Amino acid sequence: MEGLFAILLLLLLMGLGVPVAWSFAGVLAYLAVAYDANLDTLMMQGFRSVDSVILIALPLFVLTGYLMQSGGIASRLVTFIETLVGKRRGGMGASMVLASGVFGAIAGTATAAVASIGTIMIVPLEQRGYPRGYASALLGISSLLGILIPPSITMILFAVVTRQSVAALFAATVGPALLLIVGLILANRLACGRLFQEVAGETQGSAKPLSKGRATWRALPALSLPFIILGGIYGGVFTPTEAAAVAAFAAMAIGFLVYRDQSLTHFSRSVVAAAETTGSIILILLFSFMIGRILAFERVPQDLTELITTLIQNPLLILIAVNVFLILAGAILDDVSVTVVVAPLFLPLMVDTGIHPVHFGAIVACSVVIGANSPPVAPILYMACRIGRVSIHKTFAPALQLIAFVGIPVMLVTTFVPELSLFLPRLLGFI
Repeated sequence: MEGLFAILLLLLLMGLGVPVAWSFAGVLAYLAVAYDANLDTLMMQGFRSVDSVILIALPLFVLTGYLMQSGGIASRLVTFIETLVGKRRGGMGASMVLASGVFGAIAGTATAAVASIGTIMIVPLEQRGYPRGYASALLGISSLLGILIPPSITMILFAVVTRQSVAALFAATVGPALLLIVGLILANRLACGRLFQEVAGETQGSAKPLSKGRATWRALPALSLPFIILGGIYGGVFTPTEAAAVAAFAAMAIGFLVYRDQSLTHFSRSVVAAAETTGSIILILLFSFMIGRILAFERVPQDLTELITTLIQNPLLILIAVNVFLILAGAILDDVSVTVVVAPLFLPLMVDTGIHPVHFGAIVACSVVIGANSPPVAPILYMACRIGRVSIHKTFAPALQLIAFVGIPVMLVTTFVPELSLFLPRLLGFI
């Protein structure tokens, strides 16, 4: 009962506008009093859990995302992809989806993708006939490819709290990511002509379009980043943590020396913003580790497993119930909260049901894609609306349509077709 009340307390504090990290601190204080926990021991265990080499990758990937935005890398990626597919029916929307995917293959975060890709593409999309509400909804959902396409900050957090291989989790979300890309491109193509009419030709006020060869040449340094990062990880050249350092250094070098769009002022702002984001996540992790220690000591996950298996015997129904819970949790909590609190809580149940922990990581990632764009909280969707300068009410309908016809089917396929997530990790020898 205390565990359930703790989750309700977390929702209440976040609903009242308390910062996420301090909402976790409030829950920790309640559980420490309710279970008479030793805070000295908990603090020591919490710091030991945060003292992880894997977590060094977190600030580096966050910094990479900010450096891509300020160093001109994101804009050249968008120009390159738009040159290739932008003139086809639904091409501008497809360009946004693909640009978000490529951005995610470098930075590993959704918020940076929303800010970078949205700032560049919302106005051209509107000039081509896309309603701002629809464009913002498409931006919100496609930006979550940063969570699915490796490297992924969310999967790094999942690996830390569940003691799984980071490389295996990176590989597990590739299949769902490709499925989501195809689904979003097809849905956008169907929307063009039914929900709105796409205007052919170049966007108004745009500069003279580049040839494919010139756009490719200009984007080549940026396009080399995902190949260096992913090729290095899966080729055994360096670990995910080392890959994060390589990505940050490469983004800095390209911004300063190749494109020369980076400045010391922009660089310092990127470092400060990355430090603020990382500090918030580390605090959440610290408090969540301590909360997890209390819950584990009081056997809350085991009691939850016994309760659900008593009420539901069919493994398929258990999977559906967990899917529904993850989506609802994602609609109320942010992706970090879902990953570090809810996911470990359900992991024993999933293992008892026969779900591999790496497969469960892919399921959690898909649920975050849906939850982060679902009302009432919808943090990524709200951010997309701010970037798109449009009322949230104009984005809810198209966002829910994309979730219903693309997001949820991708999550269900990921859940009930384990090989979609496990084939690549097994092929690469990670599991």
